[in-house]
Formats: sequence, structure tokens, C-alpha cells
Amino acid sequence: MAVGNNPNSPRQKMINLMYLVFIAMMALNVSSEVLEGFVLVEDSLQNSIDNSTERNAIVSNELETYYQTNPDKVREWYNKGVQVGRASEDIYNYVQELKVRIVQLADGKKGDVNDIQHKDDLEAASRIMLAPLNGEGRQLREAIDSYRTMMANLMTDPGKQHIIEESLSTQPPRQTGINVRNWEEALFENMPVAAAITLLTKLQSDIRYAQGEVMNNLLNSVDVGDYRVNMVEAQVVPVSQIVMRGSSYEANIVLSAIDSTKRPDVYVNGRMLEAKDNGRFVVPTSNTGTFPVEGYIEMPNSDGSILRRDFRSEYFVTEPSATVAPTMMNILYAGIENPIRIAVPGIPSGNVFPSISSGSLTKKGESIWDALPAASSVGQEAIVTVTAQMADGRRVEMARTPFRVKMLPDPMPYLEYKDQNGNVRKFRGGNIVKRNLMEAGGILAAIDDDILNIQFTVLRFELIYPDSFGNMINEPTEGGNFSERQKNFIRGLARGKQFWVNRVVARGPDGIERSIPPIQVIVN
Repeated sequence: MAVGNNPNSPRQKMINLMYLVFIAMMALNVSSEVLEGFVLVEDSLQNSIDNSTERNAIVSNELETYYQTNPDKVREWYNKGVQVGRASEDIYNYVQELKVRIVQLADGKKGDVNDIQHKDDLEAASRIMLAPLNGEGRQLREAIDSYRTMMANLMTDPGKQHIIEESLSTQPPRQTGINVRNWEEALFENMPVAAAITLLTKLQSDIRYAQGEVMNNLLNSVDVGDYRVNMVEAQVVPVSQIVMRGSSYEANIVLSAIDSTKRPDVYVNGRMLEAKDNGRFVVPTSNTGTFPVEGYIEMPNSDGSILRRDFRSEYFVTEPSATVAPTMMNILYAGIENPIRIAVPGIPSGNVFPSISSGSLTKKGESIWDALPAASSVGQEAIVTVTAQMADGRRVEMARTPFRVKMLPDPMPYLEYKDQNGNVRKFRGGNIVKRNLMEAGGILAAIDDDILNIQFTVLRFELIYPDSFGNMINEPTEGGNFSERQKNFIRGLARGKQFWVNRVVARGPDGIERSIPPIQVIVN
């Protein structure tokens, strides 16, 4: 609650300060279901990396075989392939080392990247990546810039060169209303460990993708007419499988072996791509979730028959936000509507169905709900259960989150007036000009501690002041306004005189009447 000018004891001031610190700490809590969502994305990315690594090894071995067969002809491309492999391993391992350091800072020396314990740690990533003197963020950005330039210079296809440059870009994301100075701050400042590790894994996936594209380009630079092709495979090559809502999912759908004199027909999700698209599939994303990319490629053979290869892939559209947390701590107050944010990564908000064990939930926005706990649950826990409807129609329980139900804290009384500049001021005790005192007109009460902002209704109060003989006079009134007798008393006060606003009774939105602390008033 606000301290203002109220002459509290040092002990009470310390309690108030600890209360504010506690609220701030609780407001930073990240819901466990969102952190587990990062684990699912991490697993998907790791599978993609494993597949890319296997494909890159096949291409590298094939290039080495060509070199062993005809070293004079293949030497230039082979040497470049070795250079690409070393550079890719160096930066990949560097990123892996950063992941290990972040996890070990969060979980201790025995921390395991594959089994993170403190997924919600908000300091580890910032300390490793953004420390003022030895932060690794700038070094990583410079390493990516150097690697991206090297990979792009080895590509002969301008389209794929552009894709590599985009996938390894270190430009900070454009965020309206947010001043981001550089790439590393945008990715790692106040980022939970689970999110930071997933971002670094995505970077490793992009490195493997760039390595594969360049290695394939080097292999194609060799005269493949000298070698027999024994397999034709349809592939979906996305710029990234993780797409933020509002951006576009982009992928190349190609055959791994192709005759440049023939143009294949590509059918995706029930429609044929136009010839001018050159196999590029672009679709806007407006909703979150998992979406399929499936179809087939047809290519005419020399004997007039049609070669067909089916393909299937998917992409994920997620919200731009990386953190989901209660907007009012992990506490619900009885008698008022408490806004909480409820979302499930990869599931549209219309397929998310929350419930509360005591009270009611009312939807207020795409992912905002008002929780109104029952008055009888004060001092107990209210459980918010979230279920989601899957693509196959099943409903799955995603999370059960407990909230402590508390009674609203007592408000503080105050007088409200405007200063000489027209600004509204709240007087909570001490010295005040008589003109401002008369302008106030009465007593108000509210909780306005920057966490809660709730107005109360003042039902009655009294003024206590000494008469000319030193006797204490009580002047009560009903409601929150000064009575005429009280106003006459205030008009007659000389400078330096004082009185007390006492026995203030106020009622909040929970319907409970409360007696709240007095105010000492000294007339200037």
C-alpha cells in the first residue's frame, strides 16, 4: 500500500517496502505450461537438426568420394566444402557451449541442457550474454555475421543466398513502442532459460540449414554428368519451421535431383504452384497452431511417363510473446475481477477452455480472462484448470495452476485537491493550505499502490479537534463529504492549528466495511 506522508513507524515502513518487493517478485513468475511448451519446440528443433546433420554428412561424404575419384577436377569444391564444414562446426559448438554455460549458471555445475530444472530463471541468459565486460552476446553476433557473409559468398543461387542471409540475420526485431538497441538484447534480456536455450537451438538449426544449402551448391558445381544419380526425393526446405504470428511461412519445395531443362509441377495443399513461383510456397499466418504442408511433385520422364514424389511437412505458428504470467501476481482477491492471461502455445485462443475451482471465469479478450473467486474461498486455493481442443477433436488438460485467494487489503484515506498548476494531488497527512483543504470537500479512500488501484466508498468519519479549553471535540458526519459544521470549523482554523480525521469507515467492491487509519491535518 502507499506510504505517502502517513507518519508510520520505521517498522511499518519496512513492512510496506517488503510487501512491494514481494509483489514485484511474484509478478515475474512464469507459468509452467508455457515453459513446458518451449521444451516441445526444443525437441522439434533438435529432431530437425539431427536430420539436417545426417543429410549434410551424406553430401559431404559424396563430395569426398568425388574428390577421391577425380581430385584435380573436384579439388576446388572439396577444399571449400572442408572450409564450410570447419566453420559450421566451430560456430555450432560455440553456440552449444553457450547453452551449457547458461544452464549450468541456472542449475549448477551439474546442469543438463536436455533436462533444465530452473526453466523460469530470468537472470542466467542475461548474465552470460549481456554482462557489461565479458558478455558473449556481441561476440556471438559478430561470429554469426562473419559466418553468414562466408556462406552467402559461396552461394551461386541469388534466391537461396537471400534465404541464408535472412535466416542468419542479426538485425534486432522490429517491435512497435520498444527501443531495442541490438540483436543480443532483443533475444536475451530478461529471457527465461527455457526460451533462451530454444532460441540458441533455433540458431543451431539455421546453421545446419545454411551448411546444407552451401554443401549442396558446391556438390552441384561439380559436373554431375560424370556420376550416376540413383535416387530422386521430394523435399520441403523451410526458411524456418517456427513462425511468429503476423509474419509469413516460407519454404522451397524441390526435388533433390533435377533436370534443368524440365520444370516439375508442384501441388501443395490441394493447389498447383504457378510456374513463376519456381517451387516457392508462401502463405500468410494469422492464427497460431500447427499447419500441414503436403502434396506431390510430378516430373515427365524421357519415355513419356510421369515421375511422382509425395511430400509432407508442417510448420508452427506461435505468438510473438515468449512469456505467459498472471497480470496480478499469483494471488486472486475475493470480491473483485482479477485479470489473468491464459494461452497454450500452438493452440488458437478459441480452442482453450479454462475453469476455476471456486468462483467464475469470464473471457474479456483474446487471451485475457477475469477471475472472480468466491468469498468463501478466502485463505484457500483456487485452482485454474486449462484444457485445449486438439486438431483431432480431443480435449486435453494442459495445466492446473493454483492461486491463493486473499481478502482485499485495507485502503488508505486521503483528501484530493488541485495544486496551482491544475495537477490533482492526494493529501494523506501533514501540512496543507487551508484553501486546498476546503477545495477537497471531503474524505476519499482507495488502494493505489501501483499494483492494485481500487476505489472504496467512505460511509462515515469524524473530525477530532481541541477547543479553547483543551477538551477534544468530536464532529461526526455520514458519507464522505464534510458537513456544514465541519466546514465552519475548518474555515475558522488559524495557521499552525491541527485536527484529526478519525473513525473513517469505508466499504470496498467486496461489500466489506472496514475501519481505516486516521489522518493528521496541520493547517499552513
